Amino acid sequence: MNEKPEFQPYGLPHLAVIFTTIVLPFALAALVRRKGSRRIEKLIIAALSAVLILNYLAYLIFIRSQRVMDWQQMLPMQMCDWGMVVVIVAMWTGNQRWFEVAYFWGIGGTLQAVLTPNLRYGFPDWRFISFFTSHCGIIVGVIFLMLTRRYRPYPMSIVRVWLWSEFYFVVTLAVDKLTGFNYGFLLHKPEAFSILSFLSDSWPLYLLQMHGVALLFFLVLYAPFAVFDATKRGLIGKAGKQEATLTITAFLLCLAIHG
Repeated sequence: MNEKPEFQPYGLPHLAVIFTTIVLPFALAALVRRKGSRRIEKLIIAALSAVLILNYLAYLIFIRSQRVMDWQQMLPMQMCDWGMVVVIVAMWTGNQRWFEVAYFWGIGGTLQAVLTPNLRYGFPDWRFISFFTSHCGIIVGVIFLMLTRRYRPYPMSIVRVWLWSEFYFVVTLAVDKLTGFNYGFLLHKPEAFSILSFLSDSWPLYLLQMHGVALLFFLVLYAPFAVFDATKRGLIGKAGKQEATLTITAFLLCLAIHG
C-alpha cells in the first residue's frame, strides 16, 4: 500500500498555493479591466462559483468512497462552508452587505486556514487539492470583488458581521453538541498549530477568547481602510500613515509566522 504524502507546512506545494492565491485575483481583475466587458466578469464569477461548488461535492463523494467519515462529520458547518456560500451570493448579487460578510469571514477566517491548515495530507493527495481549492477559492472571490467592483468594508460592517458571526457560533455550537464533532473548533483546539493554540485549555474561557480573537481579526482587517479614510480627511499626516501601515503589516506578519 502506498503511503499517503504528509503535509509539510510552507513546503514548495504550500508556498505555490499561497503565491497563486495572491496572484490569481489580480490577474483575473486585470483581464476584466483590459476587456472592459461585463460578460467576461460574469464568466469569471461563474467559473469561480462552479469550482467551489463542484469541489465541495467532489470532496463529499471522495470521503464517502474512502469510508473515512460518518455523516455527522460531513455537515456543511465549517466556517469555510458558510464562507463559500456567502462569497458566491456576493459575487452573483453584487450586494455590499453580502460582500462585507464574505470579506471578514473569507479573509479573517479562511486566510488563517490557508496559512496554518489543519491538514494531514500533502500534494498530490486529493484532500490537499480540495482543501486549498475551497479555502483559496473564497479568498480569490473576495479580492476579485474588491478589485473589480471597488467594494470595501465600513465601520458598521464590523457590527453587522459580528452579529452574523454570533449566529454562526450559536448554530454551530448546537450542532457540535449534538454530533460530537468539532465544527468551527468550538469544542476544542485544532490539532494543527495555529493562533488558537495560544488560548486557554478551559473550555468556557477558550470560547470567550475565541470571540476576542475574532474581533481582533475584524479590527485588523478594517484598519487599512480606517487609515485610508483618516488620511483622506487629513486627520493623520504622512508619517502617521506610514507608522500605522507598518504596525498593521508587522501584526499580520506575526500572525502568519506564529499563527
